[in-house]
Amino acid sequence: MSDGPARLSGPDVPGDVVELRVHGVSGASPDQVLDLRQITQVAGDRSGGFYRQRPRHTDTGAAHGVTLEAYRWGDLPSGTVARTLALVFLLPFMLVNVAIWMRPADPRSEAVVKSLCRVLALTLTALYVLAISGVALDLVGWKCTASPRCLAGRSWLSWLGGQPVGLRLAVLALLPAAAIGLVWRFSNRPGRAFSAFRAPDRDVSDLPLGAIGQWDAEPLVGRLRSIHVAAALATLDLTLLLARAATGATVTTIGLAVATAVVLAACVGLLCTPPLIDRGATDRRLDRITSALRTVAVVLTAVVMVHALASSQPWSHERGLPGYDTTLAGVFVAQTTLLAALGVVLLLRRDRRRGVTSMFGLGALFIAATGISVAVAYSAELVYRAADFLDRDLPTGEGIATGPPPAYTWAIFGFLRAVALTLVVAGLLALVSRRARHRAAAAIVAHDYPDPPAEAVPRLRQVRTAIARARFTEKLVPLAVAYGCFAGLGTATTTIGLIGQFPSDVVERFAGLPAGAVTFGIAFGSWVIAAIILGLIVGGVFAYRTVPFRRHVGVLWDLGTFWPRAAHPFAPPCYSERAVPELTRRITYLVGRGNAVLLTGHSHGSVLLAATVLQLPPHVGNRVALLTHGSPLRRLYARLFPAYVDDAALREIGRRVGWRWVNLWRDTDPVGGWIFSAHRSPVPPATGDPADAVDRRQRDPRDVVTPLSDSVPPPIEGHWPGESDEPFTRAARELVRRLRERAGPTP
Repeated sequence: MSDGPARLSGPDVPGDVVELRVHGVSGASPDQVLDLRQITQVAGDRSGGFYRQRPRHTDTGAAHGVTLEAYRWGDLPSGTVARTLALVFLLPFMLVNVAIWMRPADPRSEAVVKSLCRVLALTLTALYVLAISGVALDLVGWKCTASPRCLAGRSWLSWLGGQPVGLRLAVLALLPAAAIGLVWRFSNRPGRAFSAFRAPDRDVSDLPLGAIGQWDAEPLVGRLRSIHVAAALATLDLTLLLARAATGATVTTIGLAVATAVVLAACVGLLCTPPLIDRGATDRRLDRITSALRTVAVVLTAVVMVHALASSQPWSHERGLPGYDTTLAGVFVAQTTLLAALGVVLLLRRDRRRGVTSMFGLGALFIAATGISVAVAYSAELVYRAADFLDRDLPTGEGIATGPPPAYTWAIFGFLRAVALTLVVAGLLALVSRRARHRAAAAIVAHDYPDPPAEAVPRLRQVRTAIARARFTEKLVPLAVAYGCFAGLGTATTTIGLIGQFPSDVVERFAGLPAGAVTFGIAFGSWVIAAIILGLIVGGVFAYRTVPFRRHVGVLWDLGTFWPRAAHPFAPPCYSERAVPELTRRITYLVGRGNAVLLTGHSHGSVLLAATVLQLPPHVGNRVALLTHGSPLRRLYARLFPAYVDDAALREIGRRVGWRWVNLWRDTDPVGGWIFSAHRSPVPPATGDPADAVDRRQRDPRDVVTPLSDSVPPPIEGHWPGESDEPFTRAARELVRRLRERAGPTP
């Protein structure tokens, strides 16, 4: 086990209190988390202000006699520019992987939801292979290399011109095979990197959230990886065999096709048996089965390539790769069917209590539909851009000027339609909810600032706007529902490509719009997708290099990669498998040295600490207190992941720390919020329930009047961390006092 976190702190002082701070999605530096600044701002704002040198005895915001320590995990989800950019291309895999964790709390739905999400994830791998095969085999191997005008000036490709079709396809099939090997290789590296971090296996909570980080996911990921590699290679084999069988199937072709179908059926069958595939690390029997299946697929692919190369039977003269359109449309049909089945299961098993779950319990469906929509858009854009590059303004009918398959045209049309309709819904939703949000914001402002002077009117307006915008977070739920529905319909309409119809023809026939306008719209949509992908790449680079930028765009990455890979093995690695065990080990070590520990977590850091507390042995939890601020535990996680974050899990966290827990929240915060009670009184209600004393609301801003010592009013903090704020310092001192009162002899 690495002692990395220990190097962040100074020498241990046995019997002291250690305040261990965990940052949120900002990826803050240790100095920022610890508030170790030699200067402090005394007036002004972030654009311009006044600063003074800090006195030596107030270098930090820690309570007297408390040792500050920071845990920095911001580089675990990304770490390098290359890994951050990889997240952009792995986004569809990550979304489908998150969907499996959004299942309903009803345990009767677990097996079915897991099976459906895993098979959906398998279709994404097949789509990944088909997109690369569409470029390598259909556009290049079948169309471009058969056209002298397409090969003209391309010395790197012209050597394939005039070669037999079987040779061209066999050689170019090495490209998708290499792509499969690449993701196989890179998906295996994170598992080895985190293999040294394991949580204790005793005295931990049996709640599902307590298994995050403790659960050794690598055996499952290894099994899923073998299954997906086998299915990917079988998809490539099927593409070659269908093209080979277009002019009449031989016995060899039929035999290889049957073997390919058996491999695909075995992959789907294994994914539909969660009790079998989810077995622990000690049961290695299934590992041998999945490894054998992968080996069979590798050998079968080699045989299929040799068969395509050596077969003497003539090839078809179709304008496109025979069977490719049918295979692609079949994947879209399977995705549509699986999404419909998932929706039925989620509706039947949803929690019908009002306000308990969001999206009508269909969160997993909408996230999965979004992931598939993004994957379809990525695939279609890859094929479209490759076709555009190879065409070079060739006349229609020459070279590859026939373009990509109709299914990809429908895919871009569906994606563009989903985005456009969602933007319309977003605008309508903002307008419809504006009055209610501003009315609620006005009531909060009137409560916080009852007698404002006349000069505070502009500032009060800014505060009302900030609160109204923060409350739009709840309105994102129906917006996600809308996009999920539109994305699902977009995937369904791609199946129209099976009959060879293009969107321009259908729209002109039934809606009366000119076919040229629709074609232009699809071409424009293709460039929009390219711009979105480029924007995600640029955003990924800026999110890695620029802390303020990451604070806004890093939420998606950090939320998605918090959950272990349980559906798609090629999803980005799960950082909680290192962070939670590492925090658990460090806290246990500090308590073992005779220290009490105050855990403070901002934003997503509070989620990491929640999972960590559930893994602390009772004798350690007795010497721990918890301070959360800007926490999304109730507002986001309890709604999106009801099977893992619910009232029982939150109360178990409180019990494990002896209810030494304070949660600070602001009405201006669009991410964090209250956990147990939304009361706005500065004094917690005396109900006898310790959970009611956890939440402490912070008035934000502190005042709306510019103080005499300053030139601007106090800032609106929103989701900004508040380690230097007086409410934070006051709550930390209270918890330190309670820890010292509770402290006794170390076991």
